[in-house]
Amino acid sequence: MKFVKQFFLIALFSMVGELLNYFIPLPIPASIYGLVLMFFALHFKICPISAVKETGDFLLGIMPIFFIAPAIALLANIEVLKAHWLFFLVVGVSSTVVIMVASGWATQIIIRISNRKNRMNEAENVENSEIAQKRRK
Repeated sequence: MKFVKQFFLIALFSMVGELLNYFIPLPIPASIYGLVLMFFALHFKICPISAVKETGDFLLGIMPIFFIAPAIALLANIEVLKAHWLFFLVVGVSSTVVIMVASGWATQIIIRISNRKNRMNEAENVENSEIAQKRRK
């Protein structure tokens, strides 16, 4: 019964994502709405992780099964792939490079912001300790 409740909860977020996709005229897939809602619900502890953990682990465990149908579709259309293999190769490599560069830049920005906050906190702590030492005297 526990798995049924957890699966129902995951399906509920997915359904709300579908409703948002229907009412909000943006080119965003419904599954993304559902994932974002689930993320915020877990992050802000509206929905505890224990409420979906086991079913989530199960779904992650069987995820490779979901790639069988697309792989078969690729094999069924191998002639298209053979005719345009260079295009697919260029797109795959270039998009990988773009994602790697964007991820690196984003990581560097986050590290710089974090370092600034740490330096500010350290300076504030030093200032507070100096004030405390002056009060003691």
